[in-house]
Amino acid sequence: MSRHNIQIENKEENLYLKQRGVRDPLEDILKGASKSNVGIILRPEFLRVDYIPKELPHRTGQIRALGRALSPCLRGFKPSNLFIYGKTGTGKTAVTRYVFERFSSESTESSKAVRFAYVNCRIAGTEYRILSDMCSAIGVSVPFTGLSKGEVFNRLLEGMGKIGSSLVVCLDEVDVLVKSYGDDLLYELTRGVHGPRWISIVGISNDLMFKERLDPRVLSSLSEEELVFPPYTASELSDILRERVELSMRPGSVGDDVIGLCAALAAAEHGDARRALDLLRVAAEYADREGSPKVMERHVRQAQVAIERGRVVDVLTSLPLHSRLVVLSILQSTLSGDGQVSSGTLYSRYRGLCGKIGLEPLTDRRVSTLVSELDMLGLISCDLVSYGRHGRTRKIRLTIDPAEVKMIFGRDELLSTLLDESPS
Repeated sequence: MSRHNIQIENKEENLYLKQRGVRDPLEDILKGASKSNVGIILRPEFLRVDYIPKELPHRTGQIRALGRALSPCLRGFKPSNLFIYGKTGTGKTAVTRYVFERFSSESTESSKAVRFAYVNCRIAGTEYRILSDMCSAIGVSVPFTGLSKGEVFNRLLEGMGKIGSSLVVCLDEVDVLVKSYGDDLLYELTRGVHGPRWISIVGISNDLMFKERLDPRVLSSLSEEELVFPPYTASELSDILRERVELSMRPGSVGDDVIGLCAALAAAEHGDARRALDLLRVAAEYADREGSPKVMERHVRQAQVAIERGRVVDVLTSLPLHSRLVVLSILQSTLSGDGQVSSGTLYSRYRGLCGKIGLEPLTDRRVSTLVSELDMLGLISCDLVSYGRHGRTRKIRLTIDPAEVKMIFGRDELLSTLLDESPS
């Protein structure tokens, strides 16, 4: 259909609505969007989580530590492999990409024989695509599909040999790779390169228990150095937000009270800078829709509810079955009046749920790992309680609204049958 025909049909539809006395549902939105006055957000790209600023507040120590670890590569030597740990939103990716960009520029200017590659393992999805992205960093073209993993790896090595360059690769969310495919690729990258060229790995993970899933041979090669990123404090988050506001928003539209509230809410959730930026961005969008000239605290509260609702739904529905059963076990304890559940009681209830649906339960140790992952996701909170000579246990509780969890699981075809079961 031509553009001219579409315009005629739209005019006829508008005339029909007016004749019927029906208000056009988009009229005020279209008029508002067409007005010349600007909204609160002027440069939305500066509020994106993948934006790397020229300066990273409160991460100078981490930048220098990573820089020192990688510095041998500019002298022609292989740096130690490095693991970076920390909760979501603590600046791991931003710092690594910042350092890689600076080192890549220095390498190019001084004609050093080293290239730098950044790969997000969750986005890449497969070992094939991870190797393909590494090939792209050295100018080797690989088809989207059609080759074996071994052939892509050989092309990577051949490409490094042709250009006479070594490679430093960041594998972000490397735990996703290991959970899906095991650690064979990591072993090949650390042990399968010979001769004057080398591959050095910087692995990033939110999962502090990640190393337990690695083969000892891989672990000894990868964990040569480690760097842990602490959560941001409320004061540090305020500084980050203040800089982003200056870059992205209309002057005078965001006050210190709003910045402080966004920072405080994010600091209460593991000091997550991404969370703080999301709160600020969504609050500004609410203010724009309302026609408010400034972002108010009520807009931040609206944003908090909207973000939390969406996050909880996305996380809970995407969890593996056994993880959902663990959450359901904790939910049962909460609904029965127990504010916290011990790890032993949790495992007992989890086994009971598995038995009711004919599912083979995981081991106590594996469930303990799932609990740690749920804690990392912010769905639950774990406190280690010591009983002296009688040992220690973890006390576990939900950090999200039980009613919301029950509503989400009520839509799950399998778990909905267990919701009304009496806890065993």
